[in-house]
Amino acid sequence: MEEKNISIDGLNINYKTTEGGVPLLDFAGIKVLPDTFKERGTVLILHGWGGCSDSWVEVQRILTKKGYKVIVPDFPGFGKSPTPPRAWGIKDYANFISSFINETKLDKFFLLVHSFGGRISVRIAADFPEKIKGLILCDSAGIRPKMGPKTFLIFWMARIGNAIFTPKHLARLKDSVRSVFYAFLRNKDYVKAKGTMRETITKVLEEDLLPELPKIKAKTLIVWGQNDKMVPIKYGRIFKEKITDSELEVIPKIGHSPHIEVPAELAKIILKFLNKSN
Repeated sequence: MEEKNISIDGLNINYKTTEGGVPLLDFAGIKVLPDTFKERGTVLILHGWGGCSDSWVEVQRILTKKGYKVIVPDFPGFGKSPTPPRAWGIKDYANFISSFINETKLDKFFLLVHSFGGRISVRIAADFPEKIKGLILCDSAGIRPKMGPKTFLIFWMARIGNAIFTPKHLARLKDSVRSVFYAFLRNKDYVKAKGTMRETITKVLEEDLLPELPKIKAKTLIVWGQNDKMVPIKYGRIFKEKITDSELEVIPKIGHSPHIEVPAELAKIILKFLNKSN
């Protein structure tokens, strides 16, 4: 496994890459020819919010051993990649990945994503269908919850808070009060985020990608942890309903991060999909 850096839009981006390949047999089918390998395909992995390329190392190793080249960048603001110069939204991150794809000269590849990475993948898969051999959504975010009591409370408290803290002499208190509010609602990602990334997550959560799902034409595998509390399984079923050529695989007794909780089991599910999609 090799760690590299690449300049994307003025940002020095860190990413991990591994070269896949399986030995080819001679004509008798017995002797393995040395230094002769066949690569089965390329997998681009997009990590979730608060994650980084490190969190996918075990899955990356397993996929590589089975002949796949695997590339895992650290999103700007995560891992070893610098924070964006301003608050980004989904479109900004999608443009970043588009530039990364071009700079690394990726052509046909499988796109494997988790949580926040799923938000970006919906844009990429919808806008660049010719590049995606297959899409794998793992406990993906991107669908805005319906306006239930909790969501209704968030919406109105946010609007009231913005109005109350608009005056200049109260503006400095706005972020502190918002932190307490999000802590009350158990939004750990927002509470942990700092500076530009705090504004970024606010922009990201405002976007609903549900209308974009029918635009996805790539064959899609949806993998979900049965006990996911952050993005419950009901959203996995919505992805399955809205994406035409898709299948849903549920991992029993597992939460939001199968790549960390059961990397070998997740890799086995992924490999089954990759092999039949090649």
